[in-house]
Amino acid sequence: MLRLTDKRREEASVKRALTLENEIELIEGCRAGKDSARKELYTLYSKQMLAVCYRYTGDMDAAHDVLHDGFIKIFTRFTFRGECALSTWVTRVMVTQAIDYLRRKHRFSQLVVNEEQLPDVQDEASVAESGSRLSEEVLMAFVAELPDGCRTVFNLYVFEEKSHKEIAELLHIKEHSSTSQLHRAKCMLAKRIKEYTEYERKR
Repeated sequence: MLRLTDKRREEASVKRALTLENEIELIEGCRAGKDSARKELYTLYSKQMLAVCYRYTGDMDAAHDVLHDGFIKIFTRFTFRGECALSTWVTRVMVTQAIDYLRRKHRFSQLVVNEEQLPDVQDEASVAESGSRLSEEVLMAFVAELPDGCRTVFNLYVFEEKSHKEIAELLHIKEHSSTSQLHRAKCMLAKRIKEYTEYERKR
């Protein structure tokens, strides 16, 4: 389907809000355990990271729990070394936290799908075009509706740009299961987008 660019847009907007000098000061403050720096970091990223957590959990209460635990981890062990953008690192922490949450809740039980259960994605290019016209809020709601396995693989592949091999290693599944889950997610999203656009056209 589409490798979405929302993450890049979000990161660009955060980067604009932080000058390099301010970011260095913020990082040093967090490393030193300063409450003012921690508060600033939370204020800068909490809204964006809540959206990330919700994308993975599909449940707003769970997303808040993951967000809270993610920031606790960041504040207690601020291991950022500057090898990537600060926003990228914070996102990685939240994604890892979300996956840990889903694993603890045994939400990966449906990660194996039989091939006969996988219909073709109907007119994928047309669906992608329709999807691009929807608001980000609507699209994220559709992603949140996906079953846990599909949603997790879809998020890792589309938003984190992981390969199926990387996803398989991360989730402790077979690479084939990752490709199957992505295909299933595309099918379900295509159906949902088609239904939504047809409904909106009739209104």
